[in-house]
Amino acid sequence: MADNTTTLDTNAVVIYKSAAAVITGKAENGKFPIRYQSTPATATKPAVYSQQSVRFKDFTVLSSSGASSLEKLLDWAAQNAPSEEEMYDKECSNALTLQVKECYELLSSDEETAAASHSFEDLVSLFRGEVKADESWGNYLALKNTVFFKQDLKALMDGKLVFCPRPQAEIDELVRKADAKGQEAQKREEFLVRLKERKLLPEDSIYMTDVENLAYGKTDKSRTLHDAHIKETPESAHKILLETGIWDITRNPYPIRWGLSTKSATEGLASPPDEERLSVDGISYAIDNEYSTDPDDAVAWDGSFLWVHIADPASTVAPDSSIDRSARARGATLYLPEGAARMLAEDCLEDYALGLTEKSRALSFRIKLDSDGNIVDCSVFKTLVNVKRLTYKQADTMKDSGDLKKLFEIARKNVERRVKSGAVMIDIPQVHISLDENKHVTIEPDERTESSEMIREMMLLAGEGAAHFAFKNRIPFPFISQDAPTLPQELPDGLAGQFRLRRCMHKRSVGITPSMHCGLGLAMYTQVTSPLRRYSDLIAHQQLRAFLDGRKLIEKDEMLMRISEGDAGFQAAHKAERKTDMHWTLVYLLQNPGWTGEAILVDRGGKQPQLFIPSLGLETYMGVEDSLPLNGKIRIKADKINLSEQTVEFIRADE
Repeated sequence: MADNTTTLDTNAVVIYKSAAAVITGKAENGKFPIRYQSTPATATKPAVYSQQSVRFKDFTVLSSSGASSLEKLLDWAAQNAPSEEEMYDKECSNALTLQVKECYELLSSDEETAAASHSFEDLVSLFRGEVKADESWGNYLALKNTVFFKQDLKALMDGKLVFCPRPQAEIDELVRKADAKGQEAQKREEFLVRLKERKLLPEDSIYMTDVENLAYGKTDKSRTLHDAHIKETPESAHKILLETGIWDITRNPYPIRWGLSTKSATEGLASPPDEERLSVDGISYAIDNEYSTDPDDAVAWDGSFLWVHIADPASTVAPDSSIDRSARARGATLYLPEGAARMLAEDCLEDYALGLTEKSRALSFRIKLDSDGNIVDCSVFKTLVNVKRLTYKQADTMKDSGDLKKLFEIARKNVERRVKSGAVMIDIPQVHISLDENKHVTIEPDERTESSEMIREMMLLAGEGAAHFAFKNRIPFPFISQDAPTLPQELPDGLAGQFRLRRCMHKRSVGITPSMHCGLGLAMYTQVTSPLRRYSDLIAHQQLRAFLDGRKLIEKDEMLMRISEGDAGFQAAHKAERKTDMHWTLVYLLQNPGWTGEAILVDRGGKQPQLFIPSLGLETYMGVEDSLPLNGKIRIKADKINLSEQTVEFIRADE
């Protein structure tokens, strides 16, 4: 065998990176010049050849004598050598393969030769009679690409070409596996034909797993769609799954596509600890909508102070515990028409929600207000509270009663105070989407009640008071701010004006430095009223409790990192909720093909007029006559609905 000092004949045949090459000259500086085909010929382009200098150890000598040319070497192999696809075909009619088979039968008939290793040259001499350089690459492929011999890879690493006959049992097993693979390949080809025609059989679902993974956003590739020459996008995958009946229209991929779990956290919270708590006299009221199952706030007026009581899971959820990290990753409870995927385990509600037991444990904010409704002082206590639950409708009937009258007065005064400070009050109708057990969709107006507005103001006062308390006591805290909007000099009336206002608003910011929340008209603000369902509220409670207990606080840099992680999860949940609401709205329209509704023109800017459909809580764009004024109403119906792309085109109902 040659080494790096040997002179090989010109056009000596070698194997370089599993391809044929020829030596084109003498070695220089320990490297041999070689020529090889870097790109095979196609129907429209000739083959491309390259030259390179390589070390002796980087190639294997196939024939030390020279071939006529690289082109002739490759051409002979192309015309005579079996392909890799013919490797497991014992009935292959290729002449060179039959010679290899005869050689195998000769050697395997004798126990000694059947177990022996044979050099490439010896085997070629047996089945070809002589060794020719021009045939060397084809002969090598004949041995490599048939089932009868296997190459000694250890010898190959030493630069030697050695083969040995395979045992018959091994050949039979290889052929069996190849047959099964071939049958599966044939089945897959038949499946791809059915997929292109959108006529799948029930058993075809096994081939659609990668399509489902793409639709769910678990991967960005799909071999099935690639092989079927279909665009590889989540939307395209969703469409194919619908068209083939693998999915029905009620399958909602968006939470998973946003990387969110549709199941509640599973690690249970410990029972609330026995600790000293202030017992608050009187009744406090947890007021929410009728479908609320996780009441986490209650309010009361004791004649001197406003009390806002909040659920207290931070009493057992320690910072950076496994429960805390899970909640941080989720960012918030995910509220879907299908059900809630809770940030904290479902079974914690009995211990920590307010009003579900005779006495509720809370973290409470006692707020002192002046005659103008400004916060004079805010204190924070660990408390025991008597809580009574009310729906918004029930609370509205009690707005003039002694228990609630003062709360409504405080709320009205707080609205006036915030508006004077520049608060932007936007009122756009909302809807509530629900599903029955058969996933039939119902969309109902989300009624605005006086008590819901009152509770909103109570929560804002609690957030403002907590922000002042944290700032006063130098507690690293998740403050929420918003830059001032640039408002137009004139606003349209009605909904058109509300949409114009909304476009002026900036995104909120969450950080550890207090700043003006211009949208709310508050000098500083935080959120502390939903620790069961918002991570920023939970971490705020952890800080407040640590301060009250005299324990070490989470430091600023660590606090900022945790706030950012929690807010990322919160934003993902918010986006998934919006996508989900749109999904079920479109499903509602598909389930109700005769639907018609009222649309209100809210803007004429942009490429097309913008309309709002109050009964669906949906915005759309469509052409309308120039004579229709802002806030003008027309009746529309759905025309084209694309569930996978989340688009719907509306037309006039009389068209």
